[in-house]
Amino acid sequence: MIDNSKLGYRKYVLDEFEFENGEILQDAEVEYTTRGTPKYDEDGNITNAVIYCHRFNGNCLSIGDLDQLIGPQSPLSDYNFFFISITSLGYPESCSPSTTKLKFDFPKYTIKDRVNFKRQFLAEVFNMDKVLGILGVGVGGYEAYTWACEYPDEMEFLMVGFSSFKTNGYRYLTSKALDNLIVSSDAYLDENYSTQLSQIMFSINSLIYSQYFSKKAFQNFTREELDLFMDSFVDEGSIVDIYDFKYRNEATLDYDLEDKLPNIKAKTSVTCSSDEHYFTPEFDIYPLKDKIENLKIDIFDAQDFVYKDDYSVFENLFREFFEEFKK
Repeated sequence: MIDNSKLGYRKYVLDEFEFENGEILQDAEVEYTTRGTPKYDEDGNITNAVIYCHRFNGNCLSIGDLDQLIGPQSPLSDYNFFFISITSLGYPESCSPSTTKLKFDFPKYTIKDRVNFKRQFLAEVFNMDKVLGILGVGVGGYEAYTWACEYPDEMEFLMVGFSSFKTNGYRYLTSKALDNLIVSSDAYLDENYSTQLSQIMFSINSLIYSQYFSKKAFQNFTREELDLFMDSFVDEGSIVDIYDFKYRNEATLDYDLEDKLPNIKAKTSVTCSSDEHYFTPEFDIYPLKDKIENLKIDIFDAQDFVYKDDYSVFENLFREFFEEFKK
Protein backbone atom coordinates (compact mmCIF):
# COMPACT_ATOMS: atom_id res chain seq x y z
CA MET A 1 0.00 0.00 0.00
CA ILE A 2 1.12 3.55 -0.74
CA ASP A 3 1.81 5.93 2.12
CA ASN A 4 -0.76 8.76 1.91
CA SER A 5 2.08 11.25 2.29
CA LYS A 6 3.11 10.34 -1.26
CA LEU A 7 -0.24 11.45 -2.70
CA GLY A 8 -1.27 14.93 -3.82
CA TYR A 9 1.41 17.40 -4.95
CA ARG A 10 4.93 16.33 -4.03
CA LYS A 11 8.59 16.34 -4.98
CA TYR A 12 10.87 13.32 -4.96
CA VAL A 13 14.61 12.98 -5.53
CA LEU A 14 16.15 10.15 -7.54
CA ASP A 15 19.60 9.41 -6.10
CA GLU A 16 20.84 9.17 -9.65
CA PHE A 17 19.46 8.90 -13.15
CA GLU A 18 21.37 7.39 -16.07
CA PHE A 19 20.79 8.75 -19.56
CA GLU A 20 20.83 6.69 -22.76
CA ASN A 21 24.25 8.14 -23.58
CA GLY A 22 25.65 6.80 -20.30
CA GLU A 23 25.89 10.12 -18.45
CA ILE A 24 24.60 10.12 -14.89
CA LEU A 25 22.79 12.92 -13.07
CA GLN A 26 22.94 12.87 -9.29
CA ASP A 27 20.04 13.96 -7.05
CA ALA A 28 17.52 14.37 -9.86
CA GLU A 29 14.37 16.08 -8.62
CA VAL A 30 10.95 14.90 -9.80
CA GLU A 31 7.79 16.96 -9.41
CA TYR A 32 4.48 15.15 -9.51
CA THR A 33 0.83 15.28 -8.54
CA THR A 34 -1.83 12.60 -8.12
CA ARG A 35 -5.60 12.52 -8.40
CA GLY A 36 -7.96 9.82 -7.28
CA THR A 37 -7.41 6.81 -5.07
CA PRO A 38 -5.17 3.86 -5.89
CA LYS A 39 -6.71 0.38 -6.01
CA TYR A 40 -4.72 -2.76 -5.35
CA ASP A 41 -4.71 -6.40 -6.36
CA GLU A 42 -4.11 -9.22 -3.88
CA ASP A 43 -0.35 -8.79 -4.29
CA GLY A 44 -0.48 -5.11 -3.37
CA ASN A 45 0.05 -3.78 -6.91
CA ILE A 46 -1.80 -0.66 -8.03
CA THR A 47 -4.27 -1.62 -10.75
CA ASN A 48 -5.91 1.67 -11.78
CA ALA A 49 -2.96 4.01 -12.47
CA VAL A 50 -3.13 6.28 -15.52
CA ILE A 51 -0.03 8.36 -16.31
CA TYR A 52 -0.55 11.84 -17.76
CA CYS A 53 2.21 13.24 -20.02
CA HIS A 54 2.02 17.01 -20.50
CA ARG A 55 2.52 19.36 -23.43
CA PHE A 56 5.76 21.06 -24.53
CA ASN A 57 5.21 24.08 -22.29
CA GLY A 58 3.41 22.27 -19.48
CA ASN A 59 4.24 20.55 -16.22
CA CYS A 60 2.56 18.07 -13.89
CA LEU A 61 -0.16 20.59 -12.98
CA SER A 62 -1.22 20.72 -16.64
CA ILE A 63 -3.47 17.76 -15.90
CA GLY A 64 -5.82 20.46 -14.64
CA ASP A 65 -6.53 21.28 -18.30
CA LEU A 66 -8.59 18.06 -18.38
CA ASP A 67 -10.70 18.81 -15.31
CA GLN A 68 -13.82 18.89 -17.49
CA LEU A 69 -13.17 15.25 -18.35
CA ILE A 70 -11.41 13.64 -15.40
CA GLY A 71 -11.70 16.12 -12.51
CA PRO A 72 -13.55 15.32 -9.27
CA GLN A 73 -16.69 17.10 -10.52
CA SER A 74 -16.52 15.70 -14.04
CA PRO A 75 -19.02 13.23 -15.56
CA LEU A 76 -16.24 10.61 -15.62
CA SER A 77 -15.15 10.98 -12.00
CA ASP A 78 -16.86 7.70 -11.08
CA TYR A 79 -14.46 5.76 -13.33
CA ASN A 80 -12.10 5.63 -10.36
CA PHE A 81 -8.76 5.99 -12.08
CA PHE A 82 -5.66 6.94 -10.10
CA PHE A 83 -3.99 9.65 -12.19
CA ILE A 84 -0.28 10.34 -11.78
CA SER A 85 1.06 13.43 -13.54
CA ILE A 86 4.84 13.85 -13.58
CA THR A 87 6.78 16.89 -14.75
CA SER A 88 9.15 15.65 -17.43
CA LEU A 89 12.92 15.50 -17.33
CA GLY A 90 14.35 18.82 -18.52
CA TYR A 91 11.66 21.02 -16.99
CA PRO A 92 12.50 23.40 -14.14
CA GLU A 93 9.87 22.01 -11.78
CA SER A 94 11.75 18.71 -12.07
CA CYS A 95 15.49 18.73 -12.91
CA SER A 96 16.59 20.83 -15.86
CA PRO A 97 19.58 22.72 -17.30
CA SER A 98 18.49 25.87 -15.47
CA THR A 99 17.65 24.44 -12.04
CA THR A 100 20.77 22.25 -11.88
CA LYS A 101 22.88 25.26 -12.96
CA LEU A 102 24.50 23.01 -15.59
CA LYS A 103 23.06 25.09 -18.45
CA PHE A 104 24.73 23.89 -21.71
CA ASP A 105 26.59 21.16 -19.77
CA PHE A 106 23.38 19.34 -18.89
CA PRO A 107 23.35 15.82 -20.39
CA LYS A 108 21.68 15.71 -23.79
CA TYR A 109 18.47 13.73 -23.40
CA THR A 110 16.02 11.96 -25.71
CA ILE A 111 12.30 11.32 -25.53
CA LYS A 112 13.16 7.80 -24.35
CA ASP A 113 15.18 9.34 -21.50
CA ARG A 114 12.09 11.29 -20.50
CA VAL A 115 10.11 8.06 -20.44
CA ASN A 116 12.77 6.23 -18.43
CA PHE A 117 12.89 9.13 -15.97
CA LYS A 118 9.19 8.59 -15.27
CA ARG A 119 9.49 4.81 -15.20
CA GLN A 120 12.26 4.98 -12.61
CA PHE A 121 10.20 7.39 -10.53
CA LEU A 122 7.15 5.09 -10.64
CA ALA A 123 9.27 2.10 -9.62
CA GLU A 124 10.84 3.91 -6.68
CA VAL A 125 7.81 5.78 -5.34
CA PHE A 126 4.89 3.50 -6.21
CA ASN A 127 6.68 0.17 -6.65
CA MET A 128 5.11 0.08 -10.10
CA ASP A 129 6.46 -1.54 -13.27
CA LYS A 130 3.14 -1.58 -15.12
CA VAL A 131 0.30 0.92 -15.44
CA LEU A 132 -3.28 0.73 -16.61
CA GLY A 133 -2.88 3.43 -19.22
CA ILE A 134 -0.95 6.42 -20.53
CA LEU A 135 -2.52 9.68 -21.64
CA GLY A 136 -0.34 12.07 -23.65
CA VAL A 137 -1.00 15.43 -25.31
CA GLY A 138 1.29 17.18 -27.81
CA VAL A 139 4.89 16.34 -26.97
CA GLY A 140 3.44 14.32 -24.10
CA GLY A 141 2.11 12.13 -26.89
CA TYR A 142 5.72 11.59 -27.99
CA GLU A 143 6.38 10.12 -24.55
CA ALA A 144 3.22 8.01 -24.70
CA TYR A 145 4.11 6.55 -28.11
CA THR A 146 7.71 5.95 -27.03
CA TRP A 147 6.61 4.20 -23.85
CA ALA A 148 4.25 1.93 -25.77
CA CYS A 149 6.82 1.16 -28.50
CA GLU A 150 9.80 0.53 -26.22
CA TYR A 151 7.94 -1.17 -23.35
CA PRO A 152 4.76 -2.59 -24.94
CA ASP A 153 3.87 -4.86 -22.00
CA GLU A 154 3.76 -2.03 -19.46
CA MET A 155 0.29 -0.61 -20.22
CA GLU A 156 -3.17 -1.75 -21.29
CA PHE A 157 -4.26 1.40 -23.10
CA LEU A 158 -2.86 4.48 -24.78
CA MET A 159 -4.64 7.79 -25.42
CA VAL A 160 -2.83 10.36 -27.56
CA GLY A 161 -4.15 13.77 -28.59
CA PHE A 162 -2.73 16.32 -31.05
CA SER A 163 0.58 14.57 -31.47
CA SER A 164 2.67 12.45 -33.85
CA PHE A 165 4.97 9.46 -34.05
CA LYS A 166 7.91 11.33 -35.59
CA THR A 167 9.43 14.74 -36.24
CA ASN A 168 9.66 15.32 -39.95
CA GLY A 169 8.91 17.81 -42.69
CA TYR A 170 7.47 21.07 -41.41
CA ARG A 171 7.98 20.19 -37.74
CA TYR A 172 11.61 19.25 -38.28
CA LEU A 173 12.35 22.46 -40.16
CA THR A 174 10.61 24.54 -37.50
CA SER A 175 12.53 22.89 -34.64
CA LYS A 176 15.79 23.10 -36.55
CA ALA A 177 15.24 26.81 -37.27
CA LEU A 178 14.57 27.48 -33.58
CA ASP A 179 17.74 25.63 -32.63
CA ASN A 180 19.75 27.60 -35.20
CA LEU A 181 18.34 30.83 -33.81
CA ILE A 182 19.67 29.95 -30.35
CA VAL A 183 23.14 28.68 -31.25
CA SER A 184 23.75 31.57 -33.66
CA SER A 185 24.04 33.86 -30.63
CA ASP A 186 27.42 34.08 -28.87
CA ALA A 187 25.45 34.93 -25.72
CA TYR A 188 24.32 31.29 -25.47
CA LEU A 189 27.76 30.27 -24.20
CA ASP A 190 28.12 33.17 -21.76
CA GLU A 191 28.22 32.51 -18.05
CA ASN A 192 25.53 35.11 -17.35
CA TYR A 193 21.99 35.09 -18.69
CA SER A 194 21.92 38.19 -20.87
CA THR A 195 19.21 40.46 -22.23
CA GLN A 196 20.05 39.12 -25.68
CA LEU A 197 18.95 35.60 -24.63
CA SER A 198 15.66 37.01 -23.33
CA GLN A 199 15.16 38.74 -26.67
CA ILE A 200 15.78 35.47 -28.51
CA MET A 201 13.14 33.76 -26.36
CA PHE A 202 10.73 36.57 -27.26
CA SER A 203 11.27 35.82 -30.96
CA ILE A 204 10.98 32.07 -30.38
CA ASN A 205 7.65 32.38 -28.59
CA SER A 206 6.33 34.69 -31.29
CA LEU A 207 7.11 32.00 -33.88
CA ILE A 208 5.60 29.21 -31.76
CA TYR A 209 2.41 31.22 -31.40
CA SER A 210 1.96 31.06 -35.19
CA GLN A 211 1.25 27.32 -34.79
CA TYR A 212 -0.88 27.51 -31.66
CA PHE A 213 -4.37 27.73 -33.18
CA SER A 214 -5.96 25.98 -36.12
CA LYS A 215 -5.98 27.59 -39.56
CA LYS A 216 -9.69 28.26 -39.27
CA ALA A 217 -9.29 29.91 -35.89
CA PHE A 218 -6.57 32.24 -37.12
CA GLN A 219 -8.74 33.32 -40.04
CA ASN A 220 -11.70 34.02 -37.75
CA PHE A 221 -9.77 36.23 -35.29
CA THR A 222 -9.55 39.98 -35.82
CA ARG A 223 -6.11 41.59 -35.86
CA GLU A 224 -6.83 43.03 -32.43
CA GLU A 225 -7.59 39.56 -31.08
CA LEU A 226 -4.47 38.14 -32.71
CA ASP A 227 -2.32 40.85 -31.11
CA LEU A 228 -3.93 40.34 -27.71
CA PHE A 229 -3.55 36.56 -27.74
CA MET A 230 -0.02 36.77 -29.10
CA ASP A 231 1.08 39.25 -26.42
CA SER A 232 -0.38 37.02 -23.72
CA PHE A 233 1.26 33.89 -25.13
CA VAL A 234 4.66 35.56 -25.47
CA ASP A 235 4.45 36.98 -21.94
CA GLU A 236 3.70 33.54 -20.51
CA GLY A 237 6.59 32.06 -22.47
CA SER A 238 9.03 34.75 -21.37
CA ILE A 239 9.68 32.90 -18.12
CA VAL A 240 11.02 29.85 -19.99
CA ASP A 241 14.78 29.54 -19.67
CA ILE A 242 16.52 29.38 -23.05
CA TYR A 243 18.69 26.43 -21.98
CA ASP A 244 15.64 24.45 -20.86
CA PHE A 245 13.93 25.29 -24.13
CA LYS A 246 16.90 24.30 -26.30
CA TYR A 247 17.18 20.86 -24.70
CA ARG A 248 13.44 20.22 -24.99
CA ASN A 249 13.46 21.28 -28.62
CA GLU A 250 16.59 19.26 -29.40
CA ALA A 251 15.01 16.10 -27.96
CA THR A 252 12.24 16.35 -30.55
CA LEU A 253 14.65 16.64 -33.49
CA ASP A 254 15.72 12.99 -33.28
CA TYR A 255 12.25 11.66 -32.53
CA ASP A 256 11.12 8.95 -35.00
CA LEU A 257 9.15 5.83 -34.04
CA GLU A 258 7.67 4.93 -37.40
CA ASP A 259 9.44 1.55 -37.62
CA LYS A 260 8.60 0.69 -33.99
CA LEU A 261 4.86 1.42 -34.08
CA PRO A 262 3.94 -2.25 -34.75
CA ASN A 263 5.43 -3.03 -31.32
CA ILE A 264 2.44 -1.38 -29.65
CA LYS A 265 0.14 -3.89 -27.96
CA ALA A 266 -2.05 -1.49 -25.98
CA LYS A 267 -5.51 -0.53 -27.10
CA THR A 268 -4.89 2.88 -28.66
CA SER A 269 -7.01 5.98 -29.16
CA VAL A 270 -5.67 8.93 -31.16
CA THR A 271 -7.36 12.29 -31.58
CA CYS A 272 -6.64 15.23 -33.85
CA SER A 273 -8.24 18.34 -35.28
CA SER A 274 -9.28 18.43 -38.91
CA ASP A 275 -7.63 21.83 -39.33
CA GLU A 276 -4.42 21.84 -37.30
CA HIS A 277 -1.20 23.50 -38.45
CA TYR A 278 1.28 21.39 -36.55
CA PHE A 279 -0.29 17.91 -36.27
CA THR A 280 -2.50 16.84 -39.15
CA PRO A 281 -4.73 13.83 -39.87
CA GLU A 282 -3.05 13.30 -43.23
CA PHE A 283 0.51 12.93 -41.97
CA ASP A 284 0.19 12.12 -38.26
CA ILE A 285 -2.99 10.09 -37.79
CA TYR A 286 -4.05 8.13 -40.87
CA PRO A 287 -0.63 6.50 -41.40
CA LEU A 288 -1.13 4.81 -38.02
CA LYS A 289 -3.86 2.59 -39.48
CA ASP A 290 -1.33 0.21 -41.01
CA LYS A 291 1.01 0.33 -38.01
CA ILE A 292 -1.04 -0.16 -34.82
CA GLU A 293 -3.32 -3.16 -34.57
CA ASN A 294 -5.89 -2.11 -31.95
CA LEU A 295 -6.47 1.50 -32.99
CA LYS A 296 -9.35 3.96 -32.71
CA ILE A 297 -9.17 7.31 -34.55
CA ASP A 298 -11.29 10.41 -33.86
CA ILE A 299 -11.02 13.59 -35.92
CA PHE A 300 -12.82 16.66 -34.60
CA ASP A 301 -13.88 19.85 -36.34
CA ALA A 302 -11.46 22.59 -35.31
CA GLN A 303 -14.26 25.08 -34.65
CA ASP A 304 -15.46 22.91 -31.75
CA PHE A 305 -12.44 23.89 -29.63
CA VAL A 306 -10.98 27.01 -31.21
CA TYR A 307 -9.62 28.38 -27.96
CA LYS A 308 -8.42 24.99 -26.69
CA ASP A 309 -9.94 25.49 -23.27
CA ASP A 310 -13.21 23.59 -23.73
CA TYR A 311 -12.64 19.84 -23.67
CA SER A 312 -16.29 18.87 -23.27
CA VAL A 313 -16.43 17.80 -26.93
CA PHE A 314 -14.24 14.84 -25.96
CA GLU A 315 -16.53 13.54 -23.22
CA ASN A 316 -18.15 10.80 -25.31
CA LEU A 317 -14.77 9.74 -26.68
CA PHE A 318 -13.33 9.37 -23.17
CA ARG A 319 -16.45 7.65 -21.85
CA GLU A 320 -16.57 5.05 -24.62
CA PHE A 321 -12.83 4.35 -24.50
CA PHE A 322 -12.53 4.24 -20.69
CA GLU A 323 -15.57 2.03 -20.24
CA GLU A 324 -13.58 -1.12 -20.92
CA PHE A 325 -11.01 -0.24 -18.28
CA LYS A 326 -13.32 1.02 -15.55
CA LYS A 327 -12.39 -0.55 -12.22
